[in-house]
Amino acid sequence: MKDLGKKDCSPPGRGKIFIISAPSGAGKTTLCRAVRENFPDMQYSVSYTTRLPRLDETDGVDYFFIEDAAFRKKIEQGEWAEWARVHDHYYGTSLQFLEKCLSAGRDILLDLDVQGAIQMLEHYPDSITIFVMPPSMDALRRRLEKRGTDSPKEIEKRLANAQAEMDRKDLYRYVIVNNSLTAAVARLLSIVESCRKVTGNRQLQ
Repeated sequence: MKDLGKKDCSPPGRGKIFIISAPSGAGKTTLCRAVRENFPDMQYSVSYTTRLPRLDETDGVDYFFIEDAAFRKKIEQGEWAEWARVHDHYYGTSLQFLEKCLSAGRDILLDLDVQGAIQMLEHYPDSITIFVMPPSMDALRRRLEKRGTDSPKEIEKRLANAQAEMDRKDLYRYVIVNNSLTAAVARLLSIVESCRKVTGNRQLQ
């Protein structure tokens, strides 16, 4: 399989896609929030999902929450840039939304799992891919348990899925180990800032 976003050959004037992937509980949401706060002109792609919202989530902000039937209809109509069924729920990214932003020259941040990232690269091979790792599986288990949103059975499922995703981390252009949140945020912001300065294959002065 080809590497995910190893080269940056996006046309001048067209926006760039940044994809951040991480196992559930590795701190991806917090890191994505840091990117959005530090680069407010970057468009955040809100995914669609068929799962129920958590208590602190808002429709249209964290996700667009839709029914299974509506999601499957969009699959049939080819309206997703990527989609997957994860932990018994569908997740997807609107192809029309991405094209509208990129054509307007806007950079886009996407929060995707590995499966979604691979699909995205089929449409957008110039995407910049970043994988976030937990410091260890034990640390990840503690984070998931502390979060208190999943049953013990669900936590075991997420841990198994996390290991499968981490086994594919080398497909990504950048890998960040979130051992210290402050350091992980600094590293991520540095990567994004550096990549946003690149046009085509040339570094802007």
